[in-house]
Amino acid sequence: MFSLKQMIPAFQWLPLYQRQHLKSDISAGLTVAVMLVPQGMAYAMLAGLPPIIGLYASLIPLFVYALFGTSRQLAVGPVAMISLLVAAGIGEFAEPGSERYILLAAVLAGMVGLIQFLMGVSRLGFLVNFLAHPVISGFTSAAALIIGFSQLKHLLGIQIPRSNYVHEIIVNAIQNFSDVNLATLVIGLGSIGLLLLLRRWKPVFPAALAVVLLSTLAVWGFELHHHGVRIVGDIPAGFPAFSMPPVDQQTIIQLLPTALAISFIAFMESIAVAKNFAARNRYSVDANQELIGLGLANVAAGLFSGYPVTGGFSRTAVNGQAGAKTPLASMITAAGIGITLLFLTPLFYYLPNSILAAVIMVAVFGLIDFKEMQHLYNVKRSDLLLLLFAFFATLFLGIEPGILLSVAASLILIIRRSTRPHSAVLGQIPGTTIYRNINRYPEAVTFDGLLIFRIDAELHFANVAFLQDRLASLENMAMQPLSAVIFDASSVNSIDASADTALHELAFQYQSRGIELYFSNLKGPVRDVLQRSGFYKKLGSTHFFFNNHDAVTHVLQSQERIRNETPAPVVK
Repeated sequence: MFSLKQMIPAFQWLPLYQRQHLKSDISAGLTVAVMLVPQGMAYAMLAGLPPIIGLYASLIPLFVYALFGTSRQLAVGPVAMISLLVAAGIGEFAEPGSERYILLAAVLAGMVGLIQFLMGVSRLGFLVNFLAHPVISGFTSAAALIIGFSQLKHLLGIQIPRSNYVHEIIVNAIQNFSDVNLATLVIGLGSIGLLLLLRRWKPVFPAALAVVLLSTLAVWGFELHHHGVRIVGDIPAGFPAFSMPPVDQQTIIQLLPTALAISFIAFMESIAVAKNFAARNRYSVDANQELIGLGLANVAAGLFSGYPVTGGFSRTAVNGQAGAKTPLASMITAAGIGITLLFLTPLFYYLPNSILAAVIMVAVFGLIDFKEMQHLYNVKRSDLLLLLFAFFATLFLGIEPGILLSVAASLILIIRRSTRPHSAVLGQIPGTTIYRNINRYPEAVTFDGLLIFRIDAELHFANVAFLQDRLASLENMAMQPLSAVIFDASSVNSIDASADTALHELAFQYQSRGIELYFSNLKGPVRDVLQRSGFYKKLGSTHFFFNNHDAVTHVLQSQERIRNETPAPVVK
């Protein structure tokens, strides 16, 4: 049975709250609120939604996550990646910005929340580990480019058809470049430059809000909205109303692929950030409870006119740098958003769309992971190829095909590494009883007619064929016919029935060719399986040793004894 404290982590930290943390939490909460107001509006626009939806998604979900999440610094709300996935997923079913589109966004949030919640209570948080980091990096980098270029129409003040393909966006931008609104372009480029300058000068400074205020004043003062500069316009004041979006079977079927993709991508982004800051602050986060917290936050977003949310890196970084000690900081952030919704929305009337585009572009282009590409080039180039595959698949085929192919690539990588594990031929380091891979230790000594082999994996149905083929290949490459094979099982933690059957066949084939099969370094669970199957008894206890050196000594003594017992050939 779960206690209330286990189900609602806030009941663990709230009664023990230390008053000395209050000042830091208030400072961090207000700082993130100042940052989240323009970001939330910008990301909603990226998702094809009215800017006010971004503020709705930044209110109730923050409170809910603060109650049910386990991270002390994670700042939940709209993020660029999820916003683009929302636009890609529901753009084909409704016109962006329409009532139907807004309704589908809320339904999608509820579906994402339900999926994440069910994964959390089912303890399925481990599933995200099946997505390789190079694949995530490649997908994220490509998506960042798509997100950034999708804002060109707002930055240039021209009409560009919605597209998830970078090359199409660039071609359309070039074709319509003569229609560029100069004032819009100057405001956008100036804002990008100012955002980058302020971020480098003082990362905690609310650069986005400062740029929003300056540009809004400029548009109002010079009446630039009468000269083609598009503005946000009227934003309704007040809290979002509670409503249960009407859902039918067809809508669920249409949105399910997008909901599944967002559920995984959102959790991966969130848990990566949460673990990073947990490690920095010396505490732990529970992946399954995080799924529950994010799931309930998304359910809340769906019930209060929002759209899918997750933890964002940039806001979490600001939250941590500003001194957040507990989830109370997120509650204070939500309170700041609430005050904005009640009293401050009229101030955003003259906010130019190009500023929101600038905020998005500066945020997402930082997601392009050049350092990871260079790191993989130096460390493991096969993983770099995997990253590039995910990158180009997403860039040229689109977001959803890119996700599917990236997931498929991750699974293929896992399967390939499982079916073709690392193996080694061992030799004795001179003057010691240590045996090492002869490819890494050229000085290691091998013995005529003896193969010492190690495989670094569990033995199961998927890799026994590789084991058999590898041993057959090594036997064929041997300079002299083999008389014995020592199987170093030090890296074998378990075997299944298929592997046990394969070992029986291997022993029989070796015996038929006059080759003795020995085992060394068997672990207890593996030995138990071999004893229950009868293999241990069939091969004989004299064929099992605690270490390689004892096995090699036994084989060499046996070979010497056979040579001494073999009569010399008679010379006629």
